[in-house]
Amino acid sequence: MTNHDSPPITQASQHWRSLWSLDPTVTFLNHGSFGACPIAILEKQQVLRSKLEAEPLQFFGVELEDLLDTARQALANFVGAEVASLAFVPNATTGVNTVLRSLCLPISGFTPLQAGDELLTTNHEYNASRNALNFVAQCVGATVVVAEVPFPIDSSEQAISAILDKVSAKTRLVLLDHITSQTSLVFPLKPLINELNQRNIDVLVDGAHAPGMIPLNLAELGVAYYTGNCHKWLCSPKGAAFLYVREDKQFMIRPLVISHGANSPRPDRSRFHLEFDWTGTTDPTPFLCIPEAIQFMGTLLPGGWTALMKHNQDMALAARQRLCQTLRVQLPCPDTMIGSMATIPLLNGSAKSLQTQLFQQFRIEVPIIPWSTPNRLIRLSAQLYNTMADYDGLAKSLVELLATELKEA
Repeated sequence: MTNHDSPPITQASQHWRSLWSLDPTVTFLNHGSFGACPIAILEKQQVLRSKLEAEPLQFFGVELEDLLDTARQALANFVGAEVASLAFVPNATTGVNTVLRSLCLPISGFTPLQAGDELLTTNHEYNASRNALNFVAQCVGATVVVAEVPFPIDSSEQAISAILDKVSAKTRLVLLDHITSQTSLVFPLKPLINELNQRNIDVLVDGAHAPGMIPLNLAELGVAYYTGNCHKWLCSPKGAAFLYVREDKQFMIRPLVISHGANSPRPDRSRFHLEFDWTGTTDPTPFLCIPEAIQFMGTLLPGGWTALMKHNQDMALAARQRLCQTLRVQLPCPDTMIGSMATIPLLNGSAKSLQTQLFQQFRIEVPIIPWSTPNRLIRLSAQLYNTMADYDGLAKSLVELLATELKEA
């Protein structure tokens, strides 16, 4: 077992916690599910909302387009993408659905998904995205093929071989998590995408957790489609995400809601942006806060985003080692497959009951996730406001609850 010292900033002071409006009576170890937006960013959002409501016609009709362009440029710089390839969507689930539904459309120059095609994914795929894949497959008569990636896992090569072994001459699309929701694995995307591109198979990446957790360079990655949330590890307000579509694929991709941009005669903007930037009246302020979130979170530590990502990764690695030692569980994956979350197998039992007890008895918010073997996992998140004392408290509480479970079994 590798030794992991606590990261350089181990005891997050009250200062860090005070930057968020989290309930001070709760030990919050679940940043990964919905993120947590700092107070300063929420205040920025309220300023924008007030401006919108003061003069809605000016805001939507005159100012919004430039504001979206400014936000998109900041996001493009952060994720290593061309501005022309980014569109805003409210969440990664919408991004996945957008691509999958578009690939069923009869568009000139493209053969839509059809009966006999295979859509490949893994057993780690996020449930909502898997449901979207199943839905599209049922609509067109395609088959969903599932690569069984083991967990616990010994190396990233196991994931690569498990996925590539399921590729066939019928494979039309591969849907992959960048960072798996249940098992917290950072999948080895680069070699997978390189190999699949050589076979002329497009990849759709559900990168819900990636922005702000690990460095991104989407242009270098060479992926056809990538969607990611900004409200998780980037810490923007809820409802901010993006869809990246490589330029050669944009003619095939349409938003889920068709609105004014579909027949706009404007020559100064791409159809891609004209359609996605306006799908009807909604609150655009989460998108517009993305530059502020990037700037704010990037100035919290002297080393900027690089230091923040490393701090959170080091904290997650130290926390999982502490928990594994306490529970006498082997580390379930290599350090290289961990970002700012870590998942640990638990003894078999009720996931829902254990999560409820941790919250009700100890005020600890942490997800216990149903799985196959073992039948439940615990997923830790590490953000700047967390401390090693938080994870020590969790370990102590788990020992007590699991011992009670064994007595009652």
